[in-house]
Amino acid sequence: MTIWQSFKLAFKSIYMKKMRSFLTMLGIIIGVASVVIMVSVVQGQNKKNMEFFEKMGNNKITVQAAAWDDATGETSQKLYDYCLSLSDLIDGITPDAEIYGQKITIQYGAKTITVNDDNSSMTGMDFEAMENMWAKQMHVKLGSEQYGICNNYTLAGGREMSYLDISKKNPVCVLGSGAKQELFGFTDPVNEYISINGQPFLVVGWYNSMNIEYSPEMDNLFVLPYTFNDSMNPGQNIESYVVKAKSVEATTSAMTQLDAFLSGMFPKDENGNSQYGYYRVGSDNSFQEDMKSANLMQSLVLGAIAGISLLVGGIGIMNIMLVTVTERTREIGIRKAIGAERKSIITQFLIEASVICSIGGILGIGLGYVGTMIAGKVMKISETALLPSPAITIGAFLFSVILGVIFGMYPAIKASGLQPVVALRAE
Repeated sequence: MTIWQSFKLAFKSIYMKKMRSFLTMLGIIIGVASVVIMVSVVQGQNKKNMEFFEKMGNNKITVQAAAWDDATGETSQKLYDYCLSLSDLIDGITPDAEIYGQKITIQYGAKTITVNDDNSSMTGMDFEAMENMWAKQMHVKLGSEQYGICNNYTLAGGREMSYLDISKKNPVCVLGSGAKQELFGFTDPVNEYISINGQPFLVVGWYNSMNIEYSPEMDNLFVLPYTFNDSMNPGQNIESYVVKAKSVEATTSAMTQLDAFLSGMFPKDENGNSQYGYYRVGSDNSFQEDMKSANLMQSLVLGAIAGISLLVGGIGIMNIMLVTVTERTREIGIRKAIGAERKSIITQFLIEASVICSIGGILGIGLGYVGTMIAGKVMKISETALLPSPAITIGAFLFSVILGVIFGMYPAIKASGLQPVVALRAE
């Protein structure tokens, strides 16, 4: 019997017992669909998380540094100068300060925005109202001329603040897309003046939207020169900075050198404390690597859990193939009596088991695609339809076929081992 004849016989056997074959496939269908849906959803969520970090900006180094007695801002200047000396590793540095603790009124024409308003209590609000309030809340940031580069913003119009703006304390500002929309709508804000607590500030540029879901604060900002910290943040020193490295490799080197530099400024005693101040150097890159490892482990664990369904389905395949061997004992005896070899019998039953698993695998993949799209829409994982990757699809199908071979092996060997005389006597 040729391979093609074996396939025809397998399909005929499945067709003759459609309901039994479908019930046999059901374990494979559910198992494959579970694997496809679980792994695809996890990968989709992980991809969304990584896109969030990419929008926030890769190769960012966060630095916290403050001297216990630093009324003149000497720490900021030393750190700024040192980062300039690392131009082969670093693209820029900016303070990452925000005006807290006081009410700020921002006006343009008849429009007014209030920031840090203590009267805007969320008590008694429902979740939707709080979400809307948070989405409209504005932030006044203090940064350098490299604020956009360091925080992954791109200009939509105008220019960034300049070094002269910073050093001469020029009253200029750059708007986030949310702040621009709130005050100016679709009007170009460049070269327009806004009032911040009664002081006029010239708008020199505005940023494209970061478009980060659940983080509207990334767009709702006004960026002013950090030299306004003394007048707008009285009594508060700048302690947080963002440093932008040129690459992943440069991030590691820059972090090492920054740590060494700051440890020289704030030497620690044997207990890890410093009498001069404190510092910390960190990066999202290491967090992203940790997340990738955790995501891979999560995918493997969920895939293994879903794989249990496939194993159960494989046991069902073995069971039904043993029943098939019993039903077709006389047929096997006739074939062996006229000279069929053991490998021919084994091949026939393995092909039949593989065909059942293959059909179940295809149906399971189809169900998995539908389930993945529904889960992606319900969980809002992707703006477009969430679909399983080709690797998951091919892997799930091949695994189902291999499962058919593995669990069909014992029944096939049992069938090939029947003695012709005994088999021919079977009713």
